[in-house]
Amino acid sequence: MTAQAMVANIKSGMQDWRNLYKRHLGIALTIAISFHLLAIGSYYLAGYLSEEDEPVVMVRITKYTDLGPPPSMTEAEIAPAVAVNVPVAKPTVGIPVAVPDAEVSPEQTIATQQELSQIQSPVVQQQDDGQVQIEQDINITDEEPPDFVPVEKQPVPVKQVQPDYPEIARRAGVEGTVWVKILVDKEGKAKKAVVMKSDAEIFNEPAQKAAMQWVFTPAMMNNGPVAVWAAVPFRFKLNK
Repeated sequence: MTAQAMVANIKSGMQDWRNLYKRHLGIALTIAISFHLLAIGSYYLAGYLSEEDEPVVMVRITKYTDLGPPPSMTEAEIAPAVAVNVPVAKPTVGIPVAVPDAEVSPEQTIATQQELSQIQSPVVQQQDDGQVQIEQDINITDEEPPDFVPVEKQPVPVKQVQPDYPEIARRAGVEGTVWVKILVDKEGKAKKAVVMKSDAEIFNEPAQKAAMQWVFTPAMMNNGPVAVWAAVPFRFKLNK
């Protein structure tokens, strides 16, 4: 084989190698692009399917005109009187006893109803030796309202405090939403916070602490403030 024939064979082989390289390079790029598109589409599809719809809080407001007239007090049926033939025993306590005028103190007075209402009864504890010790005073608080209270004006937040993001959840990349039910008193202050729904328990305590610092305009009913429950979502999302 001459040198010219060898050079021609080498050139022909290199041309075939180039054509083969171009063809396989196009196939490889097509496979790589398809794989990346499939991975990106799977990521967004999984995120779309994992999203949950936010719960909708339905509040029904009833007008006075829809309630109808109240029942008549004059036409109400009166329960018939029942005769009791059993002899009635005389009371043994609370019977007034006459006291001589000399033993009556002229400075003794009787407290009025207003003065009696301002006096708080203490909580007492009986000791072993028979003596009574005052432990603490009774704090009278309003009862919690039911979950649904018909109002004419809903409470509106005027001070919103964002919860602190737990450092452990931040490092782990955990996100979620916590729905908190806040008891708003007649002054618009948060008196109690209850977790209704939570994506992760690690966010419950920060959400409750933040909810207790919220301030609202009080809910109104009959031209007066009333205590109601308000549902507030606290979302924990990382800045990406």
